[in-house]
Amino acid sequence: MSGETIIEPSRSTPVYGEFDVVVVGGGPAGIMAASAAARAGCSTLLIERYGFLGGAGTAGGLSTFCGLHARTHGEDVRVIRGLADELLDRLAKLDGLNAPHLTIADGIAAQAFDISAYKIAADELVTGSGARILFHAMAVGVVMRAGAAGVSGAAVVAGGAETAGAAVVAGKPGVASEAGVIDAVIIESKSGRAAVRGRFFIDASGDGDLAAWAGVPWEKAPPIDGMMYPSLMFRINAVDVARAGPAPWRTVERLMEEAEQAGTHTFPRKKPIVRPQRNPLEWRANLTQLRTADGGAIDGTDVDQLTLGELAGRQQALDAFTFIRDRTPGFEDSYIVDIAPQIGIRETRRIIGAYQLTEDDVLGCADFDDTIGVNGWPVEAHVAGNVEFRWQRDPRGFNQLPFRIIVPGPGTVANVYVAGRCASMTHGAQSAARVTGPCFVMGEAAGTAAGMALSAGVAGHAADGTAIDVTELQRRLEDRGAYLGRVAPEQVI
Repeated sequence: MSGETIIEPSRSTPVYGEFDVVVVGGGPAGIMAASAAARAGCSTLLIERYGFLGGAGTAGGLSTFCGLHARTHGEDVRVIRGLADELLDRLAKLDGLNAPHLTIADGIAAQAFDISAYKIAADELVTGSGARILFHAMAVGVVMRAGAAGVSGAAVVAGGAETAGAAVVAGKPGVASEAGVIDAVIIESKSGRAAVRGRFFIDASGDGDLAAWAGVPWEKAPPIDGMMYPSLMFRINAVDVARAGPAPWRTVERLMEEAEQAGTHTFPRKKPIVRPQRNPLEWRANLTQLRTADGGAIDGTDVDQLTLGELAGRQQALDAFTFIRDRTPGFEDSYIVDIAPQIGIRETRRIIGAYQLTEDDVLGCADFDDTIGVNGWPVEAHVAGNVEFRWQRDPRGFNQLPFRIIVPGPGTVANVYVAGRCASMTHGAQSAARVTGPCFVMGEAAGTAAGMALSAGVAGHAADGTAIDVTELQRRLEDRGAYLGRVAPEQVI
């Protein structure tokens, strides 16, 4: 940015609509949040900047669910349930779901899916639950309600790093609170600028955009020796399965190590992930690592760095593919069939909420009275040139996720929950609980809790960190089939 500014004339922004619950971001947390809120009887709108749902699983080309399972006393058990069961059932009916496979040195299970089938299954789950979807719309700011704590006179419009002008908003009763209250989210689309008003909001943006604009405290790890590095996924087609053998991913890793030791090649990171997709002729490749000129991680909230990451990522993808094609049996006639629409961001902002989940909570398999589900994924730290894994110390293999990590700290913003990788977690804990399974958990809990808060006419939190009846929230989640980690899991895959 040049540092220069211009003054824009004031304008009247049309209201697109008014909803009980507005969800920003259509990744795994947003899909579940919108579906759960709609099933709670709330008029719900899910806002997504692309023309499809799925987040990193689709736009990021991930094509694999991580974190659905835990390695519990030596057995691989699916621990993410509830609405996730319905989504997986829809994928299976579309013939878009592989059987679980072992990953990370055979230490835990993951599950590959067909990206196109996931888009359709997610559409069906959300709209079938009664929520509306608004595609091709990007949230760019919030309007805080006039008269809420910390807001005087006309409501303040906040977006990005700036506070732009002011706008008079009539205000609609939603939740009772002494904290700040969001009245509307500002969106931009091909139809122009508009406002979406809501009584409750769920920030599933991944970057904590809504929460940050509304004044919720947040933190971000430093780009060097801190924030996790992004990757750009790509897919390889026309693999000769017979020639490739039973485990070509190990062959690729060995060949890369030998080439680096011989000094003929250098690669952006160690521990490549090259895995078959729904059709074994097609393989997903996850082996890029995107950094700035000074070696720091690309920051997903900086548009110039995002641009740099896309350019560097595609070049890294081409270089890596060329090596794999030329050196790996079975890949001689293969080609790149797809490069993901965007680089995969693992970490940016994380809110500082009512409780911050810690790495020790993950590794120690911690329990919480306000559990809303569990996380069984290990700490997966994408550091410079490598990926480091740290495994749970307890053979149970999972930690509970407390409701408080989706709740902004008391006295900040009353009518927003934050679900997904931008929830209240330390850098180390987020390295584990950012994956799909825990995001499903947080989203379903956020949508259910938002419906409860609106029904009771209370804030999303109070001085003790919450204003809803968490015991009732847990009952509703378990009635829907969610697993909260309070009894031993039953199903072994």
